[in-house]
Amino acid sequence: MQQEGADVLVVFDLDGTITRHDSLMPLVFGFLWRHPWRLPRLLGVLPSALRYLTSRADRGELKGSLLHAALGGAPRAQLQQWVQRYLHRLLTRGLFAEALQRIAEHRASGHHLVLMSASTDFYVPQIASALGFAETLCTQVRWHADGRFDGRLSSANCRGLEKVKQLERLQQQRQPRATIAYGNSRADLPHMLLASEAWYVNGPDDALLDKASHIRRVHWQQRNGGPPPAGP
Repeated sequence: MQQEGADVLVVFDLDGTITRHDSLMPLVFGFLWRHPWRLPRLLGVLPSALRYLTSRADRGELKGSLLHAALGGAPRAQLQQWVQRYLHRLLTRGLFAEALQRIAEHRASGHHLVLMSASTDFYVPQIASALGFAETLCTQVRWHADGRFDGRLSSANCRGLEKVKQLERLQQQRQPRATIAYGNSRADLPHMLLASEAWYVNGPDDALLDKASHIRRVHWQQRNGGPPPAGP
């Protein structure tokens, strides 16, 4: 028997929508701060950065290059130890209280909660689990066969049009009665247009919203506090 409300699909972006800031760069540079001998490896990002600046590389290539340079070769256990420390602090103090309230309300209504993020799968699913999401869609990265981190992308960068593709696939699979989307940037607007109801969190003004009455701006500013939220 289908749970009441399960025919409502709710898709949340992560960075800037649930978290109060980007989650990936503080994680990466926090690891580098604790392993400063790795800092010279960042020079390896320069070729991809130059290609990106000259429009010959996309954000996915740049992201994979940075992760490979900064974290590449790190054993899984070492990286996950840092991820756990980082996520404890993020989940305790780095989220919007209003986002947690909305997530709790949707979960209480039995809605199908999906976390969809351009950030990567070596930590985003752990955030989704802690917050009680049923499903996670995010950018995937490579690992070496011996368990060491590679960092280059093994999937499309889950941003912009890739989020459109993923949401279209979800809607086709689930045939929801309604789709509700939350995002915070212009890159989120294309997939938010597919929703029946959407919330633009602290987003910049954009003329596109004038043509999409179902997308409403909302201002979130309260920081969460206390212990990390518990999943279902």
